Amino acid sequence: MSDENWHEARLIPISGIKGAEEQERRGTSALLAVLTTVHEFERELLKPLGAPSGKVSAFCEVPFELADGRKVRVDGAIRVVRGKRTWTLLVEVKTGKAELGQEQVEAYLDVVKQEGFDGLLTISNQLVPVYGQHPVEVNKVRYRRTPLHHLSWSRILSTALRANDHIGIEDPEQDWILSELIRYLQYDGSGAKAFDDMGPDWTALRANIREGTLTRGDPEAASVAMRWEQLLQHISLSLAARLGGDVHPVLTRKEAQDPALRTNALTRELTDQGTLSGAIAIPNAIAPLAVSADLKSMVASVAVTLDAPGLARSTARLNWLLRQLRSAPDSLRLDAAFERTQFGDSELLGVVRGDSKTLLGGTDRLPRSFSVVETRKVSSKRRTGSGSFVSDVEKLVDEFYREVVQGLKTWTPPAPRLAEEKTESAEEHTRAEAETEAPAAGS
Repeated sequence: MSDENWHEARLIPISGIKGAEEQERRGTSALLAVLTTVHEFERELLKPLGAPSGKVSAFCEVPFELADGRKVRVDGAIRVVRGKRTWTLLVEVKTGKAELGQEQVEAYLDVVKQEGFDGLLTISNQLVPVYGQHPVEVNKVRYRRTPLHHLSWSRILSTALRANDHIGIEDPEQDWILSELIRYLQYDGSGAKAFDDMGPDWTALRANIREGTLTRGDPEAASVAMRWEQLLQHISLSLAARLGGDVHPVLTRKEAQDPALRTNALTRELTDQGTLSGAIAIPNAIAPLAVSADLKSMVASVAVTLDAPGLARSTARLNWLLRQLRSAPDSLRLDAAFERTQFGDSELLGVVRGDSKTLLGGTDRLPRSFSVVETRKVSSKRRTGSGSFVSDVEKLVDEFYREVVQGLKTWTPPAPRLAEEKTESAEEHTRAEAETEAPAAGS
């Protein structure tokens, strides 16, 4: 009898999920169970939240009664015991399009305060611009000392992939268990969705930009600006899972402390210029990746800027870059900025390969930096999938990093060389030996 139509038994089944409540219960149970089993994954996920290293246990559907009579049931709890110390974290989970609410989050924070626990972790598909921030605004006075954490399902999946592919799981059975969680989270029916939509205001915003009617204060601009931030976070987490490092959007210190500053700046850029921009930092890459999109022309760009080497001639500086771009496509654009002047020059890589003067011929000054830029038309579709704005921008960043950035290295000056020592001639060497061997006068 053939078994080709048989379905393999899975540790975490993906069949039979009915509705949001079933998604939440199954997702919570699967995640917490794997955290208690796979040590490397548990440390990657819980250590940044303040958890000590120790024996991990987890619980689902945990009931509490507050002092004012309110009855609260939390989706889960994580407990880590190390010696005499017990660390406890409550867990609230949302899946699919469900979002966290202020009233519910604050009720769970009241439980944390009453029971003396070590914090509340919320999990949902909501992305935040900076790791450590929370998508829900709670009473800062009442809960300023109550630890509140948030993880998106995208970050959890990224952490699991990084642990599986780059950190490594020593125990083969634990490795299989983590692989089962990864498989489950990647299943569409799990409710652990990746970022896939530029939001309901996307179409109206693009129409206003085309018609020139978009003005400051329009709510569509702020909504799409926030979605752009989430897209950059989504791309960063996807790269982190595959590269194994901490990939994240670049923010100023003030923006990291106050996300509204970044959103407001993007909103102004969108209303004034019809563009969105940002940057992604990748560990050990030569420079951050600058990402931008022009919503008037539906063109996206990704670029990297690097300092020119300290070589004496302009052509030598340019050739240093061209050697590193041997396999890059001719369609890339090179921008050169020159020393002691604000003017620069631009040309396609294919043209510069044939004649370097096309990029350097306009000035006798030395280039101080080069930018490598790839520009591409992108779809106007708001939702993810083949031929959508989200997938087109993500594909552009992926291909640019693979074809250009990962092969670029900073210039290192050669080590200084010692002067060659002067050697004695054979005649001088013979005379010296004779003088050494001759007897002293009067001996």
